[in-house]
Amino acid sequence: MSLPLFRVMLLAVAAVAAIASFATTADAARRRVKPGIKAAAQQSRPILPISDTYAVGSIVVVNAERRLYYVHAKGQAMIYPVAIGKPAERWTGNLFVQSKAVNPSWTKPESGVRMPGGPGNPLGVRALYLGWTLYRIHGTNSPGSIGSAASNGCFRMFNEHVADLYQRVHVGAPVYVMETLQDAPVAPELSASKNIWKKKARLATVQP
Repeated sequence: MSLPLFRVMLLAVAAVAAIASFATTADAARRRVKPGIKAAAQQSRPILPISDTYAVGSIVVVNAERRLYYVHAKGQAMIYPVAIGKPAERWTGNLFVQSKAVNPSWTKPESGVRMPGGPGNPLGVRALYLGWTLYRIHGTNSPGSIGSAASNGCFRMFNEHVADLYQRVHVGAPVYVMETLQDAPVAPELSASKNIWKKKARLATVQP
């Protein structure tokens, strides 16, 4: 075998090895789960059918059921229990995920004191901010409230559930809030319903 041909063969073997190593590393990165939420990310969620009119990646909150549906595949949704707004604070409409936060801080409306993020914070370990309002889907330091009408308009989740949802949802995802699952979305352009804007003047004081 000539020396040039031998060198070409060595380079080819090295290239194949490099590609295989990159593929293995990329696959490991895709499988890696962020510290602190590994159990939540691997947790199997209940699956229920949902209208295939909702795009994959959408969030549907049903007030009457105290449930949040995350559409993970066409016609299928993962289910999470939530706390919804108190009767006077309950709303319906269409928004979108405007931003996301890890260990969000929270400012007390009455005192202006800012609470650092973490499990003891009323917003819990993760928050999804809805549109340009102060409404959020977030964790909680009051897990006993999940399944009830207890908030001032936000949607509370168990911390392990909101950590799981956080990893699945992308910024810009549509969010539909309705009384029953049979209710049609308010508008396809994701504009909020008048029910939200009636409270516009008091949004600055919304608490979790």
